[in-house]
Amino acid sequence: MSAAVDSSFQTPAPAGRDLLVLDHVKVEYVSSLGAVTAIPDLSLTIRAGESYGLVGESGCGKSTLLMAILGYLGPTGRIANGRIVFDGMDVTKADAAALARIRGRGVSIVYQDPNAALNPTLTIGRQLAEVPMLHEGLDGASARARARRILTDVHLPDPDAVMDRYPHQLSGGQKQRVVIAMALLANPKLLLLDEPTTGLDVTVEAAVLDLVNELREKYGTTLLYISHNLGVIAKVCDRVGVMYLGDLVEEAPVEELFARPRHPYTRRLLACVPRLDSDKHTTTFLPIPGQPPSLGSRPRGCSFGPRCAGFEPQRCGMAPIAEEETDPGHAVRCVRWRELDQFESRDKEHVAPASPSAEKVLEAIDLSKVYELGNAFFGFSSARQLVANEDLSFDANKGEILAIVGESGSGKSTFARILAGLQDASGGKLRVLGEDLSRMPASRRTMEQLAAVQMVFQNPDATLNPSHTAGFSIGRALRKFGIARSRKEIDSRVRDLFAMVRLSPHLARQRPGRLSGGQKQRVAIARAFAGDPKMLVADEPVSALDVSVQAAIVNLLLQIQARRGATIVFISHDLALVRHLADRVVVMYLGRVMEMGPVASIFAPPYHPYTEALLAAVPVPDPTVKQKHLRLEGEPPSPINVPAGCRFAARCPRKVGAICDNTPPPERDAGGGHMIACHIPIEELKAVTPIFSADPGQVS
Repeated sequence: MSAAVDSSFQTPAPAGRDLLVLDHVKVEYVSSLGAVTAIPDLSLTIRAGESYGLVGESGCGKSTLLMAILGYLGPTGRIANGRIVFDGMDVTKADAAALARIRGRGVSIVYQDPNAALNPTLTIGRQLAEVPMLHEGLDGASARARARRILTDVHLPDPDAVMDRYPHQLSGGQKQRVVIAMALLANPKLLLLDEPTTGLDVTVEAAVLDLVNELREKYGTTLLYISHNLGVIAKVCDRVGVMYLGDLVEEAPVEELFARPRHPYTRRLLACVPRLDSDKHTTTFLPIPGQPPSLGSRPRGCSFGPRCAGFEPQRCGMAPIAEEETDPGHAVRCVRWRELDQFESRDKEHVAPASPSAEKVLEAIDLSKVYELGNAFFGFSSARQLVANEDLSFDANKGEILAIVGESGSGKSTFARILAGLQDASGGKLRVLGEDLSRMPASRRTMEQLAAVQMVFQNPDATLNPSHTAGFSIGRALRKFGIARSRKEIDSRVRDLFAMVRLSPHLARQRPGRLSGGQKQRVAIARAFAGDPKMLVADEPVSALDVSVQAAIVNLLLQIQARRGATIVFISHDLALVRHLADRVVVMYLGRVMEMGPVASIFAPPYHPYTEALLAAVPVPDPTVKQKHLRLEGEPPSPINVPAGCRFAARCPRKVGAICDNTPPPERDAGGGHMIACHIPIEELKAVTPIFSADPGQVS
């Protein structure tokens, strides 16, 4: 790249000075019914060179705050009071031309969904080149050279080829890197990141977070990172602000906040986060009771008061709560923060998990699923195959939670669909309650077989009909499985099922569009249990939910399982949640089992190298923990051209030689039902250092 193009990069703001100042900002949305306050009175300062994290549940005002900083609240939004000063300019008084200069050159944003930022009809190169052409007036050749350089900086291999591709030709992780590159092309002073890793595989998420930290150091960019994932915030941020209903209820340096949370809301958020050093037998999640109130019914005094165990009307519910500094740099809006231990300890409960029996209810024996891909060219045809699952062999006992983990494309969901009868297998057997269902899709299963295996999807909208009430789908399942027939019987059972998932019976009369995400997922679980299933297939059932709602759903599943003795096949990419929930774990990669065993065995050496990389990528909600840095390079091989040897060989950091490429690995017995499919001997795998350690010298 020429020196002329390099010189166009602006010098970052001097570190330490105030780059963004929000001074008593009030944001309202106006409709025909009047004004609704989204952010009542928020003050916040971010210094140049800092990485600042904002956390809170959905609807707390995080994204509204980002749009206010950009000066883009839409036709109904307005800043009713206060100032937003960016780099010396008051955004609230800026005209359209000044705002256009701020956006891109001053402030850029990376959205949660990269598809929202990329035009599917334009090549990546053209979209990237538009940024410096628009903001800096570069010619096409110079803009394309700048785009190529930034793609190299975000570690996309073969940037020339990437620039000639369209968005649909890139993976999710590649598209997110392109969006980050696009945001950095104008070399902004402030980069806003709105949940940029939600929905990505844990390995891709770790690589993106590494990239964000690397680019921050290289370009001196200031970051404002919003997320509901506290592990991510602990990894990338210097200071953290906790938002609730538009209020900044707590603010502190990241290590101080995680070590000594002062606000009841912050404490409850942290109590909902799964950790790798505990499980369902030692720890119970503490969900936050109730729901956040609507913006139109904001409570007087403390906004968190209606959900707080320590709420006292006279002290907490009369006047706005003032901010109090508890330690240098640590501020909280709570009049009872000194008394937290007195009232928080009374609100704890223990969820007793089920005890698995020795009775096998699920057994996969050399199960395979291969898709035949026809290909015709000039009259000649050749058959190609896509291998989704191959020779899967594992089992599950009654009352057990079997977790299946792995990156996207590993074959987890394919197995779940075969188990639920949405697809049939190509080979092998799948015994459920003694009957082989491998080639028996749902259309051929008896009512008893259908009722025995039920599924909860990641998106509850895939289960619930938006045209009918929430209770309709449950009543339909009760009729279909012959559990209840009369209107009175059905209504009674629907009320019982709503009570089982801790929902008010009146919500059965609401359509799904009127329910929150957590409420809809509870309805989906109630529908799945309407037929009293012996096995529940849960395919990423909580990945799209807030951490507090996730905790409540997990506790609910454990309680229902303990009462009904059902087996749960839990599919997830969240290894911390798997550590908390599962009894046994199956690790899959490109359609094959790499490792399986009791949950405690999977999370300690010996590991399969793939499992080791997955664990090293988990964002840990504790900034003091030392974690081994191990990242996977490249993409998984195509399932159409699977490798002859170990399928993980091309990305394996511990590859031993050509044998890994040419020979399928043996299944090595690590003891206690723990199996690892690897050419590396078990004794060598046992000698691998743990992923986590208090001693930095032990995790390199």
